[in-house]
Amino acid sequence: MTPQTTSLSPPTVVVDVGPLSLEDVVSVARDGAPVVLGDQAVAAIDRAREVVDGLAAAPTPVYGISTGFGALATRHIPAEMRAQLQRSLVRSHAAGSGPEVEREVVRALMLLRLSTLATGHTGVRRETAQLLADLVSHGITPVVHEYGSLGCSGDLAPLAHCALALMGEGPVRDASGALVPASEALAAAGLTPVELVAKEGLALINGTDGMLGMLLLAISDLRRLLRTADVSAAMSVEAQLGTDRVFAADLQAIRPHPGQALSAANLTRLLADSGVVASHRGPDCNRVQDAYSLRCSPQVNGAARDTVEHASTVAGRELASAVDNPVVVGDRVESNGNFHGAPVAYVLDFLAIVAADVASMSERRTDRFLDKSRSHGLPPFLAHDPGVDSGLMIAQYTQAAIVSELKRLAVPASVDSIPSSAMQEDHVSMGWSAARKLRRSVDGLTRVVAIEVLTAARALDLRAPLTPSPATAAVVRLLREGGVEGPGPDRHLSPEIEAAVELVRSGAVVTAVEEVIGELA
Repeated sequence: MTPQTTSLSPPTVVVDVGPLSLEDVVSVARDGAPVVLGDQAVAAIDRAREVVDGLAAAPTPVYGISTGFGALATRHIPAEMRAQLQRSLVRSHAAGSGPEVEREVVRALMLLRLSTLATGHTGVRRETAQLLADLVSHGITPVVHEYGSLGCSGDLAPLAHCALALMGEGPVRDASGALVPASEALAAAGLTPVELVAKEGLALINGTDGMLGMLLLAISDLRRLLRTADVSAAMSVEAQLGTDRVFAADLQAIRPHPGQALSAANLTRLLADSGVVASHRGPDCNRVQDAYSLRCSPQVNGAARDTVEHASTVAGRELASAVDNPVVVGDRVESNGNFHGAPVAYVLDFLAIVAADVASMSERRTDRFLDKSRSHGLPPFLAHDPGVDSGLMIAQYTQAAIVSELKRLAVPASVDSIPSSAMQEDHVSMGWSAARKLRRSVDGLTRVVAIEVLTAARALDLRAPLTPSPATAAVVRLLREGGVEGPGPDRHLSPEIEAAVELVRSGAVVTAVEEVIGELA
């Protein structure tokens, strides 16, 4: 999912020996920010290259420099064949298949590989790292395919397609999005392909950059989406004549999960000064408890928040890592297992569970609006003339179909492993697969929450002359101004759903609320 981008040129991101931030990655991936190598990074790259050159000249075989790769690592490669070795490695590993991966994912992947090169632990030459930075800055995006990575030895095939472009080979998308040969795109940008030398091919393809890039983009999206889910939950509590007393801070404090407290605080603020809530606060109200999907929304949305922040902690560690094999450490080069994607794969799968469960609760709140036996006086399916009109009946079907898909996507990829490379790589993470399905999960959650917002807004209109809170009224107003009409006879519903989806995806729903009550937690 891609939020709306600003028309202003984003600031240049400096890639140095220190870790990038999530904001850096989003700026480059989505907003097209250019990148430059920092001075410390250039010095670290040069130092590591001196080590590699020294080992390449020595008679003793060193893995990744003067040997074959994977199960073929036992063969010593003579000096005159090492350039061919690097070309062969990249060409053979660029074996992806299937649809093109999204531009933002490939840009994130390229930036994160550059970040690892900048640590001075990979042994590439300065000009190779610079060309990768130049591709990012010129908006040249190699074509990477959906299938090919097992998430161990990193994202080999996706990264190999990017390395292929550095060699002036393979297809790329230029800054305008046109599909052109890499050689043409580089020439048009005034760039010269590199001829890879010892160690460089392996250094360009042996990382977790694809799965990490998708994790960082998902974290950014989910943080916004979970605030939006608090908004949709508040609208549903309000329009279903629920109580806000269960969200009181002292009730949350006796179960001190931080995300729960933040979510409940949001709900309290969102429902403040609601005429609808005030209308049933008196002694005549005979309802004892609200349904779980209303009463427990801070517990679910809050747990989701805490899970996202756990994933952010893991992502931060990975951003601070140099993922390659072998790595340059001091004056030596050592093999290691840091390319294994398990840490990233686990949290990618965890976030797919979060997306499915938050969406499941959202769908349950929507369904309550449409059932006249549970909607507390609203017309069946919120229809204008029930029987003649079906109202939002099938919007809930759409939600249910998406939630069912999200539950399937929540089945973890990281528990699977298929050995590869003649059993040399006998356990793999499947982290790339976990990342790909999480992107679909985030999109699905966006759509489910948007339909709840659309439904709750219609219900609030139907509660007139009772007035919603200033915060939820701002969301209703946003929808009405954004192409989502209020109650009335049936009309073509799909365009209105898509309009609501875009308002959620872009962050406009959260912005509308925050303009009234200040920043949400």
